[in-house]
Amino acid sequence: MPTTLPAPFDRLRLPIIGSPLFIISGPDLVIAQCKAGIIGSFPALNARPSGVLDEWLHRITEELAAHNRDNPDRPAAPYAVNQIVHKSNDRLEEDMEVCAKWQVPMVITSLGAREDIFSAVSGWGGITLHDVINDRFARKAIEKGATGLIPVAAGAGGHAGVQSPFALMQEIRSWFDGLVALSGSIAHGRSVLAAQAMGADFAYIGSPWIATVEANADQAYKDEIVASNAADIVYSNLFTGVHGNYLRGSIVKAGLDPENLPVSDPSKMNFGSGGNTKAKAWKDIWGSGQGVGMVKAVDTVADRVARLEEEYRAAKEELAAKS
Repeated sequence: MPTTLPAPFDRLRLPIIGSPLFIISGPDLVIAQCKAGIIGSFPALNARPSGVLDEWLHRITEELAAHNRDNPDRPAAPYAVNQIVHKSNDRLEEDMEVCAKWQVPMVITSLGAREDIFSAVSGWGGITLHDVINDRFARKAIEKGATGLIPVAAGAGGHAGVQSPFALMQEIRSWFDGLVALSGSIAHGRSVLAAQAMGADFAYIGSPWIATVEANADQAYKDEIVASNAADIVYSNLFTGVHGNYLRGSIVKAGLDPENLPVSDPSKMNFGSGGNTKAKAWKDIWGSGQGVGMVKAVDTVADRVARLEEEYRAAKEELAAKS
């Protein structure tokens, strides 16, 4: 069963974390997600140059506080900041100091688990969730002090694993009873309920937010999300050195053959906008998960959350009728 959530994470409208999307997630998207009742997040590296991170956190904090004053009966959800814990991120220490200043409620760590990062967040009363693609990495993260885990299962957008969510969740739940946010092709309210049934506390949803009014994405990217289905997702490590899922249409547009992509040298990892081809990851080659087929239009965040809630409640009623 899902964990009893600590405050303020127990006041969510739906058990959803909007995953941090490189380039795409900014204050507009995060604030809209939090006001709609789900956890919004963004990568610290999206705030450029580095001094902009302080400005973003100031704006997010102030606007959510104002919303809570005006809407005591439906307060905003807390927000999260994603930190890339990798040697290529030369901003990590500086960005963590800014997060400490604003006492960020949740920090999501990726591409490296560090005890000092987890300890620092815990010290100001925040919680940490760490991205993992298998049980071995999950155990290492908890050993180093992470509050919880984000199992990134097959079909997730961006850098993703290959294991079934059924297998990955049950291996982790066999020894860990803390916070878990399941990632991988979740784009419908029914899937949110399914994630809970597998033992997750949150559904970790990314791709559907790309096709929203508030997302910092090109209109062509949003339209490609709407037009695509699971069969249009290509899994490759060519663009950053780490395997991930990308939209077929963007690969074709870049002049590459999705069916014959070369394998990249993992030692040449590039998590910014570079990559290992002239086509730049995230800017030219667009990430997306396999759940994209459930996205039928470009919506506001408020409308998308309302639809997910309607689907979620209908799924619960349907399940109850069958039992």
